[in-house]
Amino acid sequence: MLDASHEVELFDEEFWMEPVHHYGVATLEPPVIEKPVEKALDQLAAITGEILAQDRFPMVFGGEHSITPGAIRPFLETVPDLVILHFDAHADLRDGYEGERFSHASAIRRVLDDPSAEVVSVGIRNISQSEIPFLEENRHRIHMHWAKDKALWTLDKIVEPLRDRPIYLTFDLDGFDGSVMPATGTPEPGGLFWDDVMAIIRKAAEVGEIVGADINELSPRPGLHGCDFLAAKLAYKILSYAHLGAPQNKGSRPANQSIH
Repeated sequence: MLDASHEVELFDEEFWMEPVHHYGVATLEPPVIEKPVEKALDQLAAITGEILAQDRFPMVFGGEHSITPGAIRPFLETVPDLVILHFDAHADLRDGYEGERFSHASAIRRVLDDPSAEVVSVGIRNISQSEIPFLEENRHRIHMHWAKDKALWTLDKIVEPLRDRPIYLTFDLDGFDGSVMPATGTPEPGGLFWDDVMAIIRKAAEVGEIVGADINELSPRPGLHGCDFLAAKLAYKILSYAHLGAPQNKGSRPANQSIH
């Protein structure tokens, strides 16, 4: 993702400028990741907390979705009324998977261990029987938007729980349809497309404030550079919506400017 980011065009036709110059980006050196997973999450929480304490915006790139409970912990501890916007093919509500309580399949369940946590999940199209009781018991703080119902979605309904609230955005790249993002570990058919995603993130930035984000589950495939680029451009769009809000004149040049 970092390598591909150097190929992302800085000018954004939606904002009609180079948004990065209005907020700036700095990249930390990747740390030596501690083991086991729980200790690594403590390490990530400390790093993210330090960034927040400096009044900066943490954008976390990960391998597995298991990073999210660590990345989000300082937000849950310090940001009142936080809500999570979750893009994914999977509900990630298992209480553990293959003996690992902090598995990628348990990412959102571990976030919801905090009783104040509330999540809006978008694009879900895979859930196990074992996750259903927890989902049913927590309908008041899990807002599930199934991919099978995409034709019936309305932006206003999706973002209603986000209105006037700080938003942490977690994006598992398998939320995209496999035709768009084949380079991920656990793909599912029937997913989201780029314009679906942009519309939701744009609307989220319009009704609330995106205060932090992570992107995870890219599994690079040799010669398939488009997936790396998509992940990098997604990060740029999230950063731009978070810092500049939703553009008022989407996709248009100034009225007094012509094309030659």
